[in-house]
Amino acid sequence: MPSFDIVSEIDIQEADNAINQARKEIEGRFDFKGTETEIKWDRKEIVLIGDDEYRMEAMKSILQSRFHKRGIDMKVLKFEKAEPAGGKLIRQKISLAQGIEKEVAKTIIANLKDAKLKVQAQIVDDKVRVNSKSIDELQTAMGLLKKGQFDIPLQFNNMRS
Repeated sequence: MPSFDIVSEIDIQEADNAINQARKEIEGRFDFKGTETEIKWDRKEIVLIGDDEYRMEAMKSILQSRFHKRGIDMKVLKFEKAEPAGGKLIRQKISLAQGIEKEVAKTIIANLKDAKLKVQAQIVDDKVRVNSKSIDELQTAMGLLKKGQFDIPLQFNNMRS
């Protein structure tokens, strides 16, 4: 039976490249000279440390532009509230959304059911598997989901006939 998987993944290497480019740009900018600004990255979350609100916003803007230029969807960046980091420093954590959460997966399945397509969808770990007897129905489901507005970027892979 033909099927495909709906996933939400990012290329960690591209994210790493975007963060390194942002670091280099911040090091080279005149308005950051002599300031305590830093971008930390541990493959799960990004931590921005700056000494005032202006520089924090500038670092976020640089980081977002680098992610965009690398082809990574901005929806993967989940910004937490900025907090004091001791002294006059400010810290802001940014997590990277990987995988589809249960609530979002249920919304995806509900959208497919509401469209009255002849497909079956089920949640498998952090992805959604969609089955159908017809490849045309699967392609229609993909088109429907591409138009949908979700809080995470969706990719379709593992297409089997």
